[in-house]
Amino acid sequence: MDLQSCCGDWPDYALVQSDLFSMDDHSTKETILPCYVHRSLFILLILMTVLMLILNLRNMKYDKYSISGSESKWRSYPTPKFYSALVVVDGNQAGDRGKKGYIQKVSALYVTDCGPGGAGVFSWYAINIKRPILPSSTGYIMVEPSPHAAPALRECVRGQPMVSPSGFYYEDQWMSTTCNIRCFDTPAKITDCLHGKNVFLFGDSTVRQWFEYLTEFIPGLKIFDLHNPKNIGPHLAVDLEHNIMVAYHPHGPPIRFNTISSQDLHYVANELDEIKGGKDTVIAITLWSHFSTFPVEVYIRRLQNIRRSILQLQGRSPDTVVVLKTANVQALPGDVSLYNSDWYSYQLDITMRKMFTGISVAFVDAWEMTLAHYLPHNLHPERVIVKNEIDVFLSYVCPSENK
Repeated sequence: MDLQSCCGDWPDYALVQSDLFSMDDHSTKETILPCYVHRSLFILLILMTVLMLILNLRNMKYDKYSISGSESKWRSYPTPKFYSALVVVDGNQAGDRGKKGYIQKVSALYVTDCGPGGAGVFSWYAINIKRPILPSSTGYIMVEPSPHAAPALRECVRGQPMVSPSGFYYEDQWMSTTCNIRCFDTPAKITDCLHGKNVFLFGDSTVRQWFEYLTEFIPGLKIFDLHNPKNIGPHLAVDLEHNIMVAYHPHGPPIRFNTISSQDLHYVANELDEIKGGKDTVIAITLWSHFSTFPVEVYIRRLQNIRRSILQLQGRSPDTVVVLKTANVQALPGDVSLYNSDWYSYQLDITMRKMFTGISVAFVDAWEMTLAHYLPHNLHPERVIVKNEIDVFLSYVCPSENK
């Protein structure tokens, strides 16, 4: 079969622009491809577009987005006039900065409208996603003293509804708007609070930071080496003199770790079912980051199982303290922004808050605590923020010095 019979009225050769990953913001180079390659690429892109529509866009509204119960709304921009688009990434999401595979450039292949001779034009557009967006105005706010005296805050108790704003920072100390947050600024204060208690931390690396903070800050709390990777766990620490145990367990899949034994991956609901509970048992739970690349239905089902296990635990041991840490904002460099966003994390966070509203649990509002601080956003907040999260956490465990 010759080219003319293969391509019909299409020209024998088509222009295809390449040089996908140039370091310029928008750079292209033209190459010549035979028309049968042109037509094959066109058919492939059409098939991929149909598949994407079926799998990912079934319930998407193109003109308006909104969250139930929220005044926030988003509108989409009109769809560009091209038949299809194929996004190509230079690297992968697991790549590290400075290593092979780190994402530097995103390119899109567009099939534009046909010319007078019926020929389509394939164009690659390379966009430097690492280019910073500069602020358009001064980035500070002047705060003046309030003429009204602040009301006295009561002790922190479980079951309080969450409010927004939930607090603010004053000289790097989190000041809650709902209850009195104690300042656990010495190892002795934390040791007195946790004396005789078993503390279980379940979740992702953002709650593992609590384990790391406690073991670094309290001299008597020694890590019992379980020979597990530091960044994965599980981990265990004990203070024999004061009868304190702190254990960290990663939540079950989905979880983005390089390597971890399947025997160390237990679902949080199953772990809760094995805990006896009581007044000397403290549990902290957080899971959100590893669910950001999955449909929200997966997250909802996981929360439903955890909620059921919490209610069963409180049914047999009502004095058990259960604290939930919310999601937090994070840095979104070019590579991370391809598969994650604070907008989607916030949707998961809203889901979690609604799921556990109305039962006897406490919340550490890490979202607002990271959003309000002057330090740059980070998936793993800096030590000063973690310290304030621990203060809120322990304020529910020991709401007063006498408890």
